[in-house]
Amino acid sequence: MMLRATTRVTLGFILLALVCLALGDFEISAHDPWRSVGQLLLGLVQPDFSSVDSLGQALLRTVAFAFVGVGLGAGAGMLLALCFHRWWVRTFSAFIRAIHELFWALIFLQSFGLHPVTGVLAIAIPYAGIFAKVYAEILDETDPLPLDVLPRRAGRLSKLVYARISQAWPHLVSYTAYRLECGLRSSAVLGFVGMPTIGYHLMAAFAQGHYSTVGALLLLFYLLIGTLRWWVRPRLLPIYLLVAPFLLGTGLPIMWSNVTRFFSEDIVPAPLKRGEGLPALWEWFAQLFVNQALPGILNTLLLTQIALVATGVLALALFPVISRHFTNRASGAAGHVGLVIMRSTPEYMLAFILLQLWGPSMLPAVVALALHNGGIIAHLVGRRSNEIKLRQDAPHGIDRYAFEMLPRLYGPFLALAFYRWEIIMRETAILGILGIATLGFYVDSAIQEIRFDRAMVLILITALINIGVDVLARRLRGYLRLRHGINPQQC
Repeated sequence: MMLRATTRVTLGFILLALVCLALGDFEISAHDPWRSVGQLLLGLVQPDFSSVDSLGQALLRTVAFAFVGVGLGAGAGMLLALCFHRWWVRTFSAFIRAIHELFWALIFLQSFGLHPVTGVLAIAIPYAGIFAKVYAEILDETDPLPLDVLPRRAGRLSKLVYARISQAWPHLVSYTAYRLECGLRSSAVLGFVGMPTIGYHLMAAFAQGHYSTVGALLLLFYLLIGTLRWWVRPRLLPIYLLVAPFLLGTGLPIMWSNVTRFFSEDIVPAPLKRGEGLPALWEWFAQLFVNQALPGILNTLLLTQIALVATGVLALALFPVISRHFTNRASGAAGHVGLVIMRSTPEYMLAFILLQLWGPSMLPAVVALALHNGGIIAHLVGRRSNEIKLRQDAPHGIDRYAFEMLPRLYGPFLALAFYRWEIIMRETAILGILGIATLGFYVDSAIQEIRFDRAMVLILITALINIGVDVLARRLRGYLRLRHGINPQQC
């Protein structure tokens, strides 16, 4: 019964993706795209580290924004997690995490400008919503038995610390460390909207055609992510958190009058500012929805479905490269490095690079989303495959893959793909800032035209769609009775 349901759902997603594929724009419009790809690969082989001005400062600020943003997000997330049983806390957390970091950055740029506060809040706010959900799940999964052995006079704080947090501490630390890696990716991407992180220098180098500089920046970023486990030690974290705020820089002074005006006037819908009634407000919203929101929604959904299926295909094809049932030590290590590179490269950064190489279309976005998310799921499924024990007479090669491994791993794989669905939707929307006609394109256009009221409405619509996809994915996991067996939040 469940096998039939799983097959129907899978075929439905594939069929829907094929329909979307027929409706999308995947033309390569660059004059000589493969020459540009060759130049980029040559830049990776022959990087020029000396050509980047203030490279050390850019790396330090990338790390500093990540530490401060993730630290604040983790603190706020833990406070929210303690109240996560309340519906309004769950709703608030779902809303703030449904808005991408770059959308938060665009909002705060209009009020705080290019100030460190913009970058810190852009990371901290959505991460607080993510931390709240995951921390609450981790605390809920603790064994209730220690609560029974505590003295009856023990207060709520004592029960929390000694009976729940003490049990959950290793999982809390593990997940927070993973989120720090995500924070480094988010911090790098903030450079594309003007913050002084490594993404800013990458964008400038590409604009000037300095591929050796691009190669140097990418290699440094991979090195930063790849060595995270060695330079981020628990005992050093307090020192990093104390030092990081002093490495953010100063930026331009905050004009508090602009902050007040932005939140009290600029984001108020134009009909209300003019003193017009509800009919005018409804007409204003209807025009915005039909002319901008609806095309953006359709393109966002279309691109998301294609990217989701492409992610699944890539993950199923690549998980054997790190599975002990298909590799030896050398090939497994090489496969691990390849997947680390794939999942460490932010989708936005990769889409930006591919857009420069291939020209504007949906193709760079699909490839970027599939490579990043496919690398993450392939890594997790490959690790899960290493826990499977095969009988001595198990088949080899393609038969082992098709008849031994895939049937056992398909349920966890599908669960992880549904967990990534909402994340792919968030990334698809934000890729519109690069010129693809998703919701982010219309948000960015509204901001460029100084129509912040329109931008805020479009961002709210984006958040609601993300929440809707998250709800649908949870219901599908429940309907198919999927059990991941892997920490799904680390995908």
